[in-house]
Amino acid sequence: MAITLRQLEIFQAVAETSQVTRASKKLVLTQSAVSMALAELENQLGGPLFDRHGRSLLLNDRGRYLLPLAKEMLHRMTTIETVLTGQQDVIAGMLQIVASTTLGNYVLPYLIGAFMCKYPQAHINMLVVNTLQAEKLVANGQADLGFVEGDINVDSLVATSWFTDELGIIVSPRHELANQASFRIPEDLKRSSWVMREEGSGTAEIFTKKLGRHASLLKIVTKTGHTEAIKKAVEAGVGAACLSKLAVSREAEEGWLTLLPIEGIDTHRQLSIVQHKDKVITRLMAEFLRFCEDVVQSDLGRHCMNSPWKLQVLLTQGNQLPKA
Repeated sequence: MAITLRQLEIFQAVAETSQVTRASKKLVLTQSAVSMALAELENQLGGPLFDRHGRSLLLNDRGRYLLPLAKEMLHRMTTIETVLTGQQDVIAGMLQIVASTTLGNYVLPYLIGAFMCKYPQAHINMLVVNTLQAEKLVANGQADLGFVEGDINVDSLVATSWFTDELGIIVSPRHELANQASFRIPEDLKRSSWVMREEGSGTAEIFTKKLGRHASLLKIVTKTGHTEAIKKAVEAGVGAACLSKLAVSREAEEGWLTLLPIEGIDTHRQLSIVQHKDKVITRLMAEFLRFCEDVVQSDLGRHCMNSPWKLQVLLTQGNQLPKA
């Protein structure tokens, strides 16, 4: 027979009161019920847990070993009941999210950190993948939420618009295009080699779709699945690249890369939060979604979205945190 939580509760009460009589009163049980439960527990564990001294029961070495473990188990069960039955005003649980590269690397880490500071019993795990992979993980139930860019192509998913960002062209400060005020389509496409994201990338898909027939002018010398690798390749003079301004704002501000706005096509794109259409929205999910929305709707939040690394400063200032 397995040890029950009731047995551990009775054991703890006897240990704390040193008497079956006092423990029975504390638990509102009969003395015989307490004695029987304690005897069953000792029998299951292969020996006594107390030394008998007259009417008092004092923990022996086995009992002293068990007591902190029993307290921890009972505390964990109380926590589970509290969280999952909503008995207290607490935001807790474990959320699994996926995010496309831009959002996962340059926006969400700051938001997750601030949210978990605000709600210490909330835990958020994040996997960074490309948009296509993120859609698949949410669709098959391996992730609760997905944060992606571009169009959603899976019928079982529901997308909610979050905010928009803009693509730009980055080149090395030594590149021949670096002194221009903007990047012109199609004139400047042939004036550089290109470093591109891999197949399935929302950024690459949107850029080539925006270029239309001019995409054939791209001289692609390498593809990679990592935005940081692209930035390093561009900085080293391998070629030009098209990335979200969110991903390159810091390098552009520091002068490590030159960021050129694009003329001739609209390079704004929608960033969205996706979930399965049959997903049950838990309290933790609802609170995190509201938190993300509040950040981008605030004046300071919108300003920082143009340079997301500044979000760390915004979100660590308690008076600037979005209110639930």
